[in-house]
Amino acid sequence: MGGGDKKTTRRKTKKMMMDLVTMVAETATTAAPTGISGSFTLAIAGAASAIGVGMIGAKAAEAVGRNPTAFGNILTIGIIGMALAEAIAIYALILAFQGR
Repeated sequence: MGGGDKKTTRRKTKKMMMDLVTMVAETATTAAPTGISGSFTLAIAGAASAIGVGMIGAKAAEAVGRNPTAFGNILTIGIIGMALAEAIAIYALILAFQGR
């Protein structure tokens, strides 16, 4: 995989994130008179959490592939990272139950 492929992937990821931010902003302005419901909050946080956990898992697998002897350390760091990413979804669930 050459350097050009990484730049292309970064550009695509950046564009996808910007499209997501634009979509959320449009939805927020459309929903402004009635307010954003807890379901919307939970959906956005759940999606972000899922993306975060997926990225952590992918990078952990890549790191183990590069250095198999560091498996234990990578596993520990990966589990901690996934737990922190999942915490975002739990906070959103609490906000959703409160109706925010």
